[in-house]
Amino acid sequence: MKTQFRDRKEAGELLAKKLAKYADRADVLVLALPRGGVPVGFAVAQRLHAPLDVLIVRKLGVPGQEELAMGAIATGGVLILNARIVEAMQVPSGAVDSVVARERRELERRELSYRGGRLAPAVQGRTVILVDDGIATGSTMRSAIAVMRRQRAHRIVVATPTIAASTYREMSGEADEVAAVLVPEDFFGVGQWYMDFSQTTDGEVQRLLDPAATPL
Repeated sequence: MKTQFRDRKEAGELLAKKLAKYADRADVLVLALPRGGVPVGFAVAQRLHAPLDVLIVRKLGVPGQEELAMGAIATGGVLILNARIVEAMQVPSGAVDSVVARERRELERRELSYRGGRLAPAVQGRTVILVDDGIATGSTMRSAIAVMRRQRAHRIVVATPTIAASTYREMSGEADEVAAVLVPEDFFGVGQWYMDFSQTTDGEVQRLLDPAATPL
């Protein structure tokens, strides 16, 4: 049984086998979460003969407790706020605005860097496969799911080479499907499941997203 992936490319190829039923379907779109999800998503899209793009999601962390998400912003100008968290943590509106502005700047930088002038793909009515290179707590992926719900995707499939077992169980009730190769109970970090977990660069993301590299 596989216990470690050689690199993100091999992980994506193995993940694609779990998604074989989505191959050669006109309604399928692969959206990778940058940066590490892009080489995995590229391999998946290549095997499924599906278009590839990125879903840039920036979690809005509670000031001082950044791991706790009070919302998210994403590609397409989407803003989602969790009023319950904002109220419970007593986050002032000015602090919320400050976090949104900061994360929007980074989102816009990545949009320009990764996609240039290309428009984000329409997802309404489509089967969207959300890909990341691994999922620990799942906070960013949950934001991605919420964005896809807001944009009225027909079916949302979370796909990742490795995911913590507890997160897998929770997320199975949030997405329409969760596909994974390794679902370990003992999960200390995504990197432990890769022999090569070197950082994916902006340049590599740009290269894989270049229309000339489209895996159709």
